[in-house]
Amino acid sequence: MNTTIINVGIIGLGEVAQVIHLPVLDSLPGQYKIVALCDISPQLVAAMGEKYRVTNLYTEASELVKQADIDAVFVLNSDEYHAECVIAAANEGKHVLVEKPMTLTQSEADAIIEARDRNNVKVMVGYMRRYAAAFEEAVKEIGGFDNIHYIRVRDIIGPNSFFVQQSSNVLTFHDIPDELKEDKRVRAERLVKEATGLDASSPYSSLYRLLCGLSSHDLSAMRELIGMPKRVIGSKLSEIPTASGGNFLSSILDYGHFGVTFETGVDAQGRFDAHIELYSSTKSVRIQYNSPYIRHLPTELHIVETAGETFKQSVVRPTLTDPYTRELRYFYDAITKGTEIKTTPEDYKNDLAIFKMIIDSLIAQEAAAAV
Repeated sequence: MNTTIINVGIIGLGEVAQVIHLPVLDSLPGQYKIVALCDISPQLVAAMGEKYRVTNLYTEASELVKQADIDAVFVLNSDEYHAECVIAAANEGKHVLVEKPMTLTQSEADAIIEARDRNNVKVMVGYMRRYAAAFEEAVKEIGGFDNIHYIRVRDIIGPNSFFVQQSSNVLTFHDIPDELKEDKRVRAERLVKEATGLDASSPYSSLYRLLCGLSSHDLSAMRELIGMPKRVIGSKLSEIPTASGGNFLSSILDYGHFGVTFETGVDAQGRFDAHIELYSSTKSVRIQYNSPYIRHLPTELHIVETAGETFKQSVVRPTLTDPYTRELRYFYDAITKGTEIKTTPEDYKNDLAIFKMIIDSLIAQEAAAAV
């Protein structure tokens, strides 16, 4: 029986590509073949080409997407350029998997949707945590809750380098032109200002980037479980003025008859505490994530339940298959079988709305305190 092989071109060969996407694609030879690579670092693209036996090498994304035999493009570069690359690929008739955050602004998201529909291609946002087997089991468990009383969403981690340096060999070169670095900085400031109205000097500007990056995983998963919040009741940002620390944020999200506590931040601890826990009167369900930078660390489902005099605790590990592999299998089926994609650009726009709600709550509180 013939099996369809999807030819993939990759834009962006940094940490997430080297640690995750390239090895996962290489482990699925019956479904994917890497046929083109692109990065703005000439030395990096040459090194990855040699490692993965790829001869079609580019330093311009606009050239990669024109390669005729490419079926799908993975957009893994810096998020300031995501919309530009996704749209260019769609305009060449290529399907796209784009890493989170898909975009920094609603207007960019709308432009991607327009290009996708006009060219009749698939676009999938890389929210791998929503494809973890434990998460999908949790969705079923939560469907049995009579009433949710409270939810905690947490993503407090140490630096990714703590995990990467001990488990992977990531190549970097110092051959990126200064004008490209400046272009990236200017784009970031412009896009964040469009999204929030904030200048780069505002501490909420860097927080917005944290929300778009680390925090987007959890908020997206939260939405699949329970939908959109009505509002953000309040938020508190703690700034740590050290090189080893960052912003810590806590917010309370209003869901009507219950609330959600959302906590996120990065410090210098060598641990990864990312989980969503839902409570009802007699049952709680917790999805516990591990660092994605060490493949096959399991995502676990913790269930606590009381029935009469019986108190039960269980830990479920549905599989050791990592969420990225499961995500790419979903993407493959979407292209070859027409199955529905759940992490669509339209779905992602809801996350941008929540990011803005959190930023607006901080701005409003600051204004009220100044009166």
